[in-house]
Amino acid sequence: MDKELLSVALGKIPSGIFIITCGTGETGTGMLASWVQQAGFEPPALSMAVRKGRAVETLLAEMGQPFAVHILTRAMGRLAGHFGKGFELGEPAFTGLTTRLGEDGVLILTEALAYFTGRVRGRVDAGDHWVVVGEIREGALLTEGESWVHTRKNGFSY
Repeated sequence: MDKELLSVALGKIPSGIFIITCGTGETGTGMLASWVQQAGFEPPALSMAVRKGRAVETLLAEMGQPFAVHILTRAMGRLAGHFGKGFELGEPAFTGLTTRLGEDGVLILTEALAYFTGRVRGRVDAGDHWVVVGEIREGALLTEGESWVHTRKNGFSY
């Protein structure tokens, strides 16, 4: 296997720019994500890849844990930058942002293009990431725009 050729090819797989929020109250936090995909129709479900060792990993390991996924547009780079650095559990992640509570108590970023809330149904070990599957409970389009889609130069890193 030629790892360099594989890296370039993997980098051409398109992905989006998303913010995942989870936890409630003092444990509420968020992270920038690029690997989110619809995973089922009935019930509606999605999958999210979370790098092992991230602070949110412990929250998204719990069955039934509430979460929200937010879709961004290119014009929402400020939100992406805010969550791109990552937050430790207990560190204020939403300072300066406009939010509201979802039905399960998870924070929804009202500046996003769209959002979904749900609960964790399970996860699968995928090497350096967990693939978390969640059942969607609510969602809405918050504004008009096109989803932020991108490709990477290197298929082995963000």
